[in-house]
Amino acid sequence: ECVLVLQSRALSHLFTKIRDRETAPSDFAHYASRIMRLLAEEGIACLPARRKDIVCMGTGAHFSGEEIDMTKVCAVSIVRAGDSLLDAVRACAPGIPVGKILIQRDESTPEKLPKMFYCKLPPGISGMEVLLVDPMLATGGSCKMAIASLIDAGVAPEKIIFLNVISCPEGLASLAAAYPMVRVVTACVDQGMNEHKYIVPGLGDFGDRYFSTV
Repeated sequence: ECVLVLQSRALSHLFTKIRDRETAPSDFAHYASRIMRLLAEEGIACLPARRKDIVCMGTGAHFSGEEIDMTKVCAVSIVRAGDSLLDAVRACAPGIPVGKILIQRDESTPEKLPKMFYCKLPPGISGMEVLLVDPMLATGGSCKMAIASLIDAGVAPEKIIFLNVISCPEGLASLAAAYPMVRVVTACVDQGMNEHKYIVPGLGDFGDRYFSTV
């Protein structure tokens, strides 16, 4: 119940583009950004909202809707790839406070264990809702390390929403076992991981393809 898979008819076309090895980096960034904009909007829609009654322009009709309070929300990126999804969140929520966490997989270890290099979070984050962003959820190691950093800073797990483009069952299960109260919004759940701990069918290295460093 803590995992929401994005639903949109646009995703089949967009995922075909970003999975294709023939797609150039500039085109990859274009199509991936379109997915991430949808994902960012869905993630923001999961934040607490309050009812708001308004009068409509032109007709003067009364309308009962809802409003999301963005004054106590921040976005935290797991760099480098997470910065691409961070841009989508900032396009939807200009001025949102931003945190950065640098975690990299140690490719020399069979388990591809994560290693923390840097963590800078907004002041007062303990009282905020947090949108944690990283495009890929494979083993879940980097995500769990980032969440541990947020909790150490005073953030309640139920106030964390993890946004990602592609996840896999193994990563989702690992994350749920460690932090069952953290919510996940993903655009796609892939088949699983191969022997090298890469998502299958996947799309390659998201950061390298997005930032043209393939």
